[in-house]
Amino acid sequence: MLEMGTPLAIFCLLCAAGMALAPIVPDRRNPEMLAGIAAAASLALLVAGAEALFGGAAFEAELWTVPGLGPLRVSVDRLSGLFLIVSALVYFPVSIFTAGYMRRYAGRYSLRAFSVMYLGLFFFIALILAAGDVLLFLLAWEGMAILSYLLVNYEHEEEEHTRAGYLMLAMGEGGTLASALALLVLASAGSALDFAAITQSAGALGEAQRWMVFLLSFFGFGVKAGLVPFNSWLPRAHPVAPGNVSAILSGVILNLGIYGIARVNLAILAPASPAPGLIVLAVGTVSAFLGILYATTENDLKAMLAHSSIENLGIVTAALGAGLVFIASAQHSLGAIALLAAFYHMINHSIYKALLFLGAAVVDSKAGTRDLDRLGGLIRRLPWTALFFLVGALSISALPPFNGFASEWLTLQALLRSVELSSSAVKLAFVLSGAVLALTAALAVTCFVKAFAMGFLGTSRSRQAAEAGEAGRSMLVSMGMLATLCLLLGVLPAYVTSAIDRAVEPVAQASAAEALVPPFFAGSPGHSALPAEFRAEFQELGARTGESVAPGPGLVMLHRGGEKNPVVFAMSTTYGFLALAALLVLAAGIVRWLTRKRRVARRERWDGGLRRLLPEMTYTATGFSNPVRVVFDAVLRPLTVEDTKETVAEHFRTAIRRTRHDVHVIDRYVATPAAAAVFWIAHTAARMHHGRINAYVGYVLLTLLAFLILAAAS
Repeated sequence: MLEMGTPLAIFCLLCAAGMALAPIVPDRRNPEMLAGIAAAASLALLVAGAEALFGGAAFEAELWTVPGLGPLRVSVDRLSGLFLIVSALVYFPVSIFTAGYMRRYAGRYSLRAFSVMYLGLFFFIALILAAGDVLLFLLAWEGMAILSYLLVNYEHEEEEHTRAGYLMLAMGEGGTLASALALLVLASAGSALDFAAITQSAGALGEAQRWMVFLLSFFGFGVKAGLVPFNSWLPRAHPVAPGNVSAILSGVILNLGIYGIARVNLAILAPASPAPGLIVLAVGTVSAFLGILYATTENDLKAMLAHSSIENLGIVTAALGAGLVFIASAQHSLGAIALLAAFYHMINHSIYKALLFLGAAVVDSKAGTRDLDRLGGLIRRLPWTALFFLVGALSISALPPFNGFASEWLTLQALLRSVELSSSAVKLAFVLSGAVLALTAALAVTCFVKAFAMGFLGTSRSRQAAEAGEAGRSMLVSMGMLATLCLLLGVLPAYVTSAIDRAVEPVAQASAAEALVPPFFAGSPGHSALPAEFRAEFQELGARTGESVAPGPGLVMLHRGGEKNPVVFAMSTTYGFLALAALLVLAAGIVRWLTRKRRVARRERWDGGLRRLLPEMTYTATGFSNPVRVVFDAVLRPLTVEDTKETVAEHFRTAIRRTRHDVHVIDRYVATPAAAAVFWIAHTAARMHHGRINAYVGYVLLTLLAFLILAAAS
């Protein structure tokens, strides 16, 4: 306990010291001070999370007692430890990035205030994950919500920023109220506020109470995760937030919604029927599809990444729903695999989305625009940023050997294991979800081909893009760290899954690592238990390659079946990466040998008779994504705000200008009708305010009469 408590105490002291120093340190020196202290705090939190995930018993401690409510408790178990590690892995490079990035705000906005809010947000995020009772959890959650709003609204002099921040705060508070009600239902059933006591008594809840807790917690925490239908705040908040804050929003804060859902519906209240899991699966699938659809048609780089965050959290939620269904159906091993896929993809999304948002921040600060139609050619001006953004784009497109491939592949494989379930309706739901997620993956490739090609390749389509300069050293170092993590998480999936499994096993009551990573290495425990024929066949395929240098059971992810089907699915990005690297080196060597006596001759290119290809003649992001708009026009249904035609002598059209206004499908079918209903109720109620005293007395008498009737009936 002392070992885990020490890094937690160091983390808290560093955050407090940073907030105390921020008002004292000169404004222009605040970014460097913030970067150093926040990076050190990230390392302390990383150690604490690692102790919780890989150590023995959970860490527990009492802070102080609230009269009438009991003591506030800190409790860090394996699930908390996993989320602490992810938060620290994102905060560390983003904090280093902040040292160079925040200089752009010097003289316009208070850097001292930013440092206090940034470190305060970090503290409350960690406190949410370490909270051991309902009261401390809700207090920390509220602190996180307020500071998130203040950071998103950092450029408060812009009206658009204020509106977006207020929308985020208002929707978040609605979700907080729903989540708090769910936790209070659990607390009242267990007559306690601490999570340990609530968990012990949760099994006695009735069916109606279970459904109440599930619906309130899932949709309440789902607001923070950006799930449909409460995701409209996300694409509005990201474009207005500072770039480093956007990275924290997507890489850390969205995960808190997943943590709340998993904490309540897995760790506290184990799934008893497949129905809640199917709802989670459906909402996650729809969120993923709509998120990537709107991302593909978006030209604002940060708004596109925000929509993509909805997609990725949708994939995480879909895998989480599959895990709930499997566990409720007593398929605990498959449930563990699905949950592992969910947490694996959540980690991967945190890393590559933080990288992409930092890249977008560099583009915005150096080129002065995020509009992909006005960018282009940045690879010549920002070569290192282009390289790191490309790594992020390949990762989020789920292309091997980067990390997005391993988790999305595992998610789809977990959905295919619905053949083990008995219900045909549940199988159909899994099949439909798998098909939609496969379409989502294809659209993701289209989306990020557009993002990189239109942003970094080709001809610069604006003067700002043509004159952009490379980012500073601290910004490049931080992006390089995240790009390296994208590669490591992709080529070492056997070790990543073994680590995540430590958080999954207690809630799934089964080990996903045992079902996914066979002990092919001879020195690993359990190697002799594998069938001899099975071992020999995979040994011939090279499954023991690297045994002398790689610790662990093996480098292959493989799910075993029965005698008739010994291999259900298998994959090794480690061996794939080594083979790909060898092929690239071989190809480069052959090309170099074949061209060793040739010289490159540079000539003026032919552009169809034109002396120079003008930027407006090149392919734009709008043109690239137009086929997607046409195919999915029934979903997008844009409004034509302006349609102007100019003619000559009423016979010839010289110009047709149309301004499209995309109305999100959720706004069209959910938010707008709900707002109209609220306004109708308000206007109807307003008619009662007419100033006639006799009518007001009548209202009072009618209300009193209604209460008397209800009292008599009860």
